[in-house]
Amino acid sequence: MKKPEFVAAVAQKAGISEKDAANAVKAVFEVIKEALAGGDKVQLIGFGTFEVRTRAAKEARNPRTKETVQVPETKVPAFKAGAALKDAVK
Repeated sequence: MKKPEFVAAVAQKAGISEKDAANAVKAVFEVIKEALAGGDKVQLIGFGTFEVRTRAAKEARNPRTKETVQVPETKVPAFKAGAALKDAVK
C-alpha cells in the first residue's frame, strides 16, 4: 500500500474527505519525525514503538579498492511492533 492508497483508506475509515485525511496523516508523520529528531521515543500502545537507535562505529572495506575505511557511529530510526499488531498480522 502506497501513501495515496493509505490516505484514501484512512478517509474512508474515518468518514472524512481525502484532503482532511491527507492533512491528518501528514501531521502524524511530522509529529513522529520531530519527536525522533528530538531524541524522544513515540510509543503507541497496541501498535508499536518508534525510537532512535545508535549504530556503532565499524570498520568496512571498499569492495572496489579493497581499502579499509572507518564508518562513524550513526543514529537510525527503528520501529518495534507491539503485541496487538503482531497478533493481528498472524
